[in-house]
Amino acid sequence: MPSATIRNAGTVLAVVGVLGVLILHWLVFFWVPTEASQGVIQRIFYIHVPSAWVAFLAFGIVALCSAVYLWLGDERVDQAAAAAAEGGMVFTTIVLLTGPLWGRIAWGTFWTWEPRLTLTLLLWFIYLGYFMVRSSTQDPQRGKRFAAVVGIVGAIDIPLIHISVLWFRSLHPQPVVMNVEGPALPAEMLTVMFVGAGSFLLLFGGIFLLRYSLGLAEQAIAVRARAAQI
Repeated sequence: MPSATIRNAGTVLAVVGVLGVLILHWLVFFWVPTEASQGVIQRIFYIHVPSAWVAFLAFGIVALCSAVYLWLGDERVDQAAAAAAEGGMVFTTIVLLTGPLWGRIAWGTFWTWEPRLTLTLLLWFIYLGYFMVRSSTQDPQRGKRFAAVVGIVGAIDIPLIHISVLWFRSLHPQPVVMNVEGPALPAEMLTVMFVGAGSFLLLFGGIFLLRYSLGLAEQAIAVRARAAQI
């Protein structure tokens, strides 16, 4: 697919995603009922939880593309992994910002070293390391291979984050959507949660395609530059 087509598709997805996020905020503030036990602060979960889902999806894409890159050595797949990692970092940052805002009211502190919080912060640092490793060697190909290994290893942290509230003593509530007995939310709350997930997914898709098209353009420029030096 030509880079311009990818860029245009990314722009459309990003715009639709932003519109979805605006609708989400209207639903959060003016439509969905207030949760009985937690009160108004619970509304932050409609941002926090979908952001986490999209972040996990992004880093899953990183791991998959990284594995394919190590196997085939296709530069386009590496560019896809890097683009997904950047989007994943954005949404993990949103998770780490919104979580403590809820925690300040629910737990009386912005931060505590409980399992899910700690593992999520670890995930953020793993993928920060992904970008640091990419540029840590004089040989770009070697750096990309090292980063691919980091991307694959980092994905192991994702299921640990999900099951940490089941395996360890945790201040986080038990899963209310992704549990074996089905969602434990009223229909209105579940609707808003999925509107948030869909909106953030579209926004991530836009970020991913825009960053991927930029990576392809940078790669083409580098190839032409090397050819000119020969």
